[in-house]
Amino acid sequence: MELQDPKMNGALPADAVGYRQEREGFLPSRGPAPGRKPVQFMDFEGKTSFGMSVFNLSNAIMGSGILGLAYAMAHTGVLFFLALLLCIALLSSYSIHLLLTCAGVVGIRAYEQLGQRAFGPAGKVVVATVICLHNVGAMSSYLFIIKSELPLVIGTFLGMDPEGYWFLKGNFLIIIVSVIIILPLALMKHLGYLGYTSGLSLTCMLFFLISVIYKKFQLGCVVGRNETAVESEAPPGLLIQGLNSSCEAQMFTVDSQMSYTVPIMAFAFVCHPEVLPIYTELCRPSQRRMQAVANVSIGAMFCMYGLTATFGYLTFYSSVEAEMLHMYSHKDVLILCVRLAVLLAVTLTVPVVLFPIRRALQQLLFPSKAFSWPRHVTIALILLILVNVLVICVPTIRDIFGVIGSTSAPSLIFILPSIFYLRIIPSEVEPLFSWPKIQALCFGTLGVLFMAISLGFMFANWATGQSHVSGH
Repeated sequence: MELQDPKMNGALPADAVGYRQEREGFLPSRGPAPGRKPVQFMDFEGKTSFGMSVFNLSNAIMGSGILGLAYAMAHTGVLFFLALLLCIALLSSYSIHLLLTCAGVVGIRAYEQLGQRAFGPAGKVVVATVICLHNVGAMSSYLFIIKSELPLVIGTFLGMDPEGYWFLKGNFLIIIVSVIIILPLALMKHLGYLGYTSGLSLTCMLFFLISVIYKKFQLGCVVGRNETAVESEAPPGLLIQGLNSSCEAQMFTVDSQMSYTVPIMAFAFVCHPEVLPIYTELCRPSQRRMQAVANVSIGAMFCMYGLTATFGYLTFYSSVEAEMLHMYSHKDVLILCVRLAVLLAVTLTVPVVLFPIRRALQQLLFPSKAFSWPRHVTIALILLILVNVLVICVPTIRDIFGVIGSTSAPSLIFILPSIFYLRIIPSEVEPLFSWPKIQALCFGTLGVLFMAISLGFMFANWATGQSHVSGH
């Protein structure tokens, strides 16, 4: 039986039926829409609670990007940074709305399948490639933090020089962490199982935020970064302090380093590859319920990002580096605990961002195959080996943030959701020149401009040799 639209002189097509159902808050969990092939939902009912879904999505949003936000604020100014951060948070929420709307129309909760629905097999390949590129970059940034911070933490705890012992080398330690901690969690069959570890990860980052706020009031204005006992003749734990002419907060500033700072901010809110997998496993799934999960997660992360960046910047001002933890004393007991917390948080985030890569590869290479444990394990092993090799070869975390943030982040936040909306939403429901589709078109155009401007500034900095200046 076909539904009638009172504004039209005919029956609504099947896609329009799905759109109306989704707009009303219902998402069919099984069975085909009238006159259509069966929808491609998973063969199990979602069992992950609202709270656990918020934990998983928040954990996907929050990662190593938080360490670079004080640096971003130093090159944009306090007010300009907070305004940009709010805009990117709202745009991320809007793009998730577009993504969920498209998923509800066609009855598909797989990002790659939306690409195929919009542009055929080529679209599926493009989406899978962007997801893999972005999440491999995210995993690399997380492991890079482990590589740079874990030797210092263990060396301080044991009273050893990290440079003097092979088992304290960063390259060796990330391999150990990948095998002992990350791989077992990455072998979980469903993403919902990681809700508890995501909650623990967020707790660790909350401890990081509280410590940054406390250190601001304890240290006051810091002139320079502390050197380790190996690099400095000063007594261990001594932090150089005094009057600093740069201890003035800038409310608004623009410089060439915005080519890095804005991508860092965009990268910090990307969670789109994880949205549909989390939606699939959500208990009582509907667009309204999943949008609420996204809004709560983005809102919480906006508050945490803003507070961390503000108090980190007000501690070190213009001297803050892209990796904020390096600004504190390596002998400080509290900072040692913070480093452990951040290391645990980013370690527990790696399996969450690995899931969409594996799903994308399975959709691309084995679309009609049933679940297979050997294939499940093999893909995880190959990905972890690839990321470990990448981390060992890439020199700075800022290059990872800049390149990935300037390419895949605009694609996932702006370009792909808007294109999907324009291509998938039936013209019978939303005409091409309707306001929602005009908004989506402007949204996608903004993403293209953002990508072009960021890459242009970055290439200009590389050409002039400015991109390798420490602390900028």
